[in-house]
Amino acid sequence: MPENIVFLDRDTTDRGDLEFGPLEELGEVTYYGQTHPSEVADRIQSAGIVLTNKVVLGPEELDAAQSLELVQVVATGVNNIDLEAAKERGLAICNVSGYSTESVAQHVFASLLNLVTNVDRFAAEPHKWAESPLFTRLDYPIEELQGQTLGIIGLGSIGKAVARIGAAFGMKVIAYGREGATSSGEIPRIAPDEFFASSDVISLHCPLTEDTRHLISEKTLSRMKSTAILINTGRGDLVCEPDLVEALENGTIRAAAIDVLTPEPPPADHPFLAADLPNLFITPHTAWSAREARQRLLDEIVANLVAFRAGENRNRVV
Repeated sequence: MPENIVFLDRDTTDRGDLEFGPLEELGEVTYYGQTHPSEVADRIQSAGIVLTNKVVLGPEELDAAQSLELVQVVATGVNNIDLEAAKERGLAICNVSGYSTESVAQHVFASLLNLVTNVDRFAAEPHKWAESPLFTRLDYPIEELQGQTLGIIGLGSIGKAVARIGAAFGMKVIAYGREGATSSGEIPRIAPDEFFASSDVISLHCPLTEDTRHLISEKTLSRMKSTAILINTGRGDLVCEPDLVEALENGTIRAAAIDVLTPEPPPADHPFLAADLPNLFITPHTAWSAREARQRLLDEIVANLVAFRAGENRNRVV
């Protein structure tokens, strides 16, 4: 009997440009673009495998799925799944990691380059070139990354990819270290005070934990250079958002590029949106979403499902 596979929120991953054939070879797949919480129980009641990116599965939802064996999270984070409830019910939980490394690293520099070259502002005003008395326009500043210090918080695969690109631009790369850290190694780890004080650009790539929640706050922002740029493609709660707005308004730091907010999607009165700051560059959580990264994610999901059916432990969280 073919496997009954239910994908609860395909629209979070696919814009009609992915190849789903290998997934469909594994069973009978039912796709839902989005799923409201009130619809979850009905949609998964006969599923053997459930795919979910952001749809929450708690005890009540899991109890509704009498045939369920595996929940495959279409992402790395599994905070939308009640893992204890899954474990109690003997369910397997899998995720995927590492699929978006190059996409996120590329986005970091796309954002940074916009901030240091003002390409987006020039490109939005082509009519003003015709009004220029010169062959060019010097309305907005442009600077080089060569020689600047790139500070990375979180030296996982994405942090290392960002470091590699930064070095190619001729930047000096350092990493955030704990108190007492020594400046050694290919990418030296620098103690917090010196790290914040010496970085021209700081890029966040650490996991969100109780220790890192609001790591960027009034306290750490005040240690940074007034010319510094902050980039967050990690998690929204790594930054105390009202504190960053105030720092951008007051010139405590020069600019920020933000791809992740709390919550998502943000309300219209979110501090970042309400402030309407020219030195705040916002993108809607798109750093991860290059087509190649999304296809890689889907391919890894297929590999997880094949391994699960073969009794192999691949990307298992529970």
